[in-house]
Amino acid sequence: MSPPDDTSLRELASIARAVLAFQGELGLTGLDVPATLLRRGAPTRPGAQPAAKAAPASTATPVSAAPVSAAPAPDQARREAAAAVMGFAGAPPSPRRPAPPRSLPAADRNLSPELRAVRDELGDCTRCKLHKGRTHLVFGVGNPQARLMFVGEGPGRDEDLQGEPFVGAAGQLLDRMIKAMGLSRAEVYIGNIVKCRPPQNRDPEPDEVAACEGFLKAQIRAVKPEALVALGRIAAQTLLRDPTPVSRLRGQWREYEGVPLMPTFHPAYLLRNAADKRLVWADLQAVMARLGLAVPPKST
Repeated sequence: MSPPDDTSLRELASIARAVLAFQGELGLTGLDVPATLLRRGAPTRPGAQPAAKAAPASTATPVSAAPVSAAPAPDQARREAAAAVMGFAGAPPSPRRPAPPRSLPAADRNLSPELRAVRDELGDCTRCKLHKGRTHLVFGVGNPQARLMFVGEGPGRDEDLQGEPFVGAAGQLLDRMIKAMGLSRAEVYIGNIVKCRPPQNRDPEPDEVAACEGFLKAQIRAVKPEALVALGRIAAQTLLRDPTPVSRLRGQWREYEGVPLMPTFHPAYLLRNAADKRLVWADLQAVMARLGLAVPPKST
């Protein structure tokens, strides 16, 4: 078989470019077009006839170009180009499959009737701008009749992806804190001030807090905890309407919606400031005493 001349190579290059240009529309990816083919072919405008190669003077009978028919419709041309390169034998490409619906996060299943009513009212919330960047709305998780409820600031990256609060590194530390109290994660209830992740984990803005706080109040009324623990500055200052630094709020019993509240440091803060774990442990021991849980004796 004789090698293709430059005119044939230019025509093949034109087809290859057409496929590459429209592969997104055709739903195709990963086309492998030889680089030499793209280099040899000269750019052509859609529908334009490739320039003919000048025949050498010594050539007795130059090859005449076949007559060029009218350019096909754009959609037909793209399909024919794809068929030529991909071996579709003229069959139209398969339509792009729609993305499967997201599964319901585990934390949103098996809710008590009271919490289910709150979750249904919240719905696919668009009440503030945080919904635009979320993967999952993070409602809450735990025992719907818990005696103790922890309230954090808002979801982080891991929480946004899984739809459950406190599942990243800070969540693992919170699990250890709960276990040190003689409890398990399944025995307490965990929620947040806002239900959607703020961009780059920034502080929630006042309008975002206002859009979510009513649902937090409804969660607290549904669970009816005997005590709340506010984890970190945002949670403590928001619930108490008090701008005092959490370093001064912590360790002192306050009240929110008629429920005793203990402010303390956020687990994420403790990951950076391990020395303050002893302060948080003192706060948690005060909570344990309030709930009548066994408090380990102080070491001497």
